[in-house]
Amino acid sequence: MASSDSFLRQLSSKEGWKSASKRWGGGGGGGWKQMEEMKNNGMFVMKKRVMVVVDQSSHSKHAMMWALTHVTNKGDILTLLHIVSSSDASSSSPYLPTSLASLCMACKPEVEVEALAIQGPKMDTVMSQVKKLEVSVLVLGQKKPSFFLNCLCLKSSTDEFVEKCINSLECLTIGVKKQSNGVSGYLISTRWHKNFWLLA
Repeated sequence: MASSDSFLRQLSSKEGWKSASKRWGGGGGGGWKQMEEMKNNGMFVMKKRVMVVVDQSSHSKHAMMWALTHVTNKGDILTLLHIVSSSDASSSSPYLPTSLASLCMACKPEVEVEALAIQGPKMDTVMSQVKKLEVSVLVLGQKKPSFFLNCLCLKSSTDEFVEKCINSLECLTIGVKKQSNGVSGYLISTRWHKNFWLLA
């Protein structure tokens, strides 16, 4: 169990990343090549692009809000990516990422939010967008596994997708699972931690 500050500080030191955010342990070594410099009142500050894959599920919305409150800083870009597969294109709302973006902007107006809805294979779409947009941090929602899957020691398709992203992508990829049954905080998975209990 750890606080958000201490855990994210550990991540920033592992990668040698640097950020102005207290949550990211500003002052670490090295810069993010994905970050851009922007001029603000005559001073240069760093900004990063954070991407969250969103859908209709509650766990993706939890991940979105966690990324907004724990990862983004003033001037950062939060990209909400909604992937529409050809099989469920008719049932997926094209307005979902836009409505979620409006919610994020209302909660944290100092962060730039953009919404994308792209049709295609899930993994290929994420990989191409991460590379194209030079994403610094990718945040993915995870749901609590069912009792049946736990008994058989099987992984859900969501967990398999998150694990593949964590192991395949060059950017920092974080799986976020909100605790349940009255327990506060989140379970966080990265390349170095699995189901790490992080206090909200």
